[in-house]
Amino acid sequence: MWHGRFREDTAEVVQEFTQSLDMDWRLAKYDIYGSIAHARMLGEVGIITKEESKLLEEGLRQVLKEIQEGTFSPKLSLEDVHMNIEARLTELIGPVGAKLHTGRSRNDQSATTVRLFLRKEMVDVGDGLLTLMDALIDRATAHRTVIVPGYTHLQQAQPISMGHYWLSHFWAFSRDFRRVLFALDSIDECPLGAGALAGSTLPLDREHTARLLGFKKPTDNSLDSVGHRDHMLDCQYALAVVMLHVSRLSEDLVIYGSREFGWLDLPDSFCTGSSMMPQKKNPDVLELARGRTGGVYGDLINLAVTMKALPSTYNRDMQEDKRPLWNSLQVVKDVLEVLPLLISRVEIDQEKALESFREGFALATDVAEYLVLKGVPFREAHAKVGKAVRWCIDNYKDLEELSLEEWKELIPEVEEDLLELMSLEQSVNRRETYGGTSFKQVALQIERGVKLLEEYRERLALYPAKFSL
Repeated sequence: MWHGRFREDTAEVVQEFTQSLDMDWRLAKYDIYGSIAHARMLGEVGIITKEESKLLEEGLRQVLKEIQEGTFSPKLSLEDVHMNIEARLTELIGPVGAKLHTGRSRNDQSATTVRLFLRKEMVDVGDGLLTLMDALIDRATAHRTVIVPGYTHLQQAQPISMGHYWLSHFWAFSRDFRRVLFALDSIDECPLGAGALAGSTLPLDREHTARLLGFKKPTDNSLDSVGHRDHMLDCQYALAVVMLHVSRLSEDLVIYGSREFGWLDLPDSFCTGSSMMPQKKNPDVLELARGRTGGVYGDLINLAVTMKALPSTYNRDMQEDKRPLWNSLQVVKDVLEVLPLLISRVEIDQEKALESFREGFALATDVAEYLVLKGVPFREAHAKVGKAVRWCIDNYKDLEELSLEEWKELIPEVEEDLLELMSLEQSVNRRETYGGTSFKQVALQIERGVKLLEEYRERLALYPAKFSL
């Protein structure tokens, strides 16, 4: 494609080193759609004839058919998906094929193709998140009145509704979904027509091309259009935070399902055994999800470092922008395929969960807040209850076992009404603050979550509908 300037052909070793087919062949369909829109625009503004525009489109659709049927094998010597498609097009329709690249560069062509691809991929990620959030709502509903220990520092802290626990992850993934929507918005501008960097002397209609491809508008500055990858970083960051939340959820489930905790049961079909130890039930799916998180973090740093000190505008380094993002997309889509199925079958052993509260003093905060309502300053109440806990530890007793006389000896302000509050269910249900763990508040959270999912589905549905050629 540049033989006019050079005396020598490109060395074979250079062709091998610079090719990008291993990364961009998956973009073929989107490259063809971008080319069809470009050909239509060229015909509309009169740069080529309507007949030539129609011939280009027919030829491009034939190339797409060959790719989909597997009869078109790309050539490494043609370097990338774009040149392979153009070369095959010219073979099919003759010299008119050479007119397709009028008014564009591979810089704006590639940038447009990637955005079309990413729009579909990020919609898929959004769909996966909605499925996961559905599974979390389902478990929250099933376990709304199931009481389990809540932890800070991995130490037993206060009793909570297991439904409340599931919803804590629902809200985390709902923020991830909004980040996916933000990434989709950042993708939603069309670089086609920006050229290599400075636009074109030809009368291109960039608004028309953007409309044909379903973008809300053309990009605003031709230099910036081909010189940034912010939209890819937005995607990469969204994927990294999804995996952060997946990893934390996986860690919890691995711990709560261990023999030492034992009150959470993972489905057998999502676990594996040991080749040596017959008794083992290993949470491999969760461990692999947790383990793949680091690679996605690395992909984010990879892309950021690639871009951090490049001079304006396009540099060949930017060919490597896709490698980390492709990996992250695959990891996240794989995780979102398996994790909702696993979550939907997690069960809780309520008896073991209640048993785990023994000697955990999970109601200590309730006693301190009871004293506050009796007029005791919180710091003083905190110290009094702390001393009572110490006495119980030394005397091998739980707070719930103390008689009124023992309470009064330890904390004179205690009255008989404390005893009726010393139950796990009372503790959970008295936490009626907005977003709290009471059964009523959890039911309200579930209701809000269901409505939010409906809204998210409507917002996500806008993106695929924007593009059809």
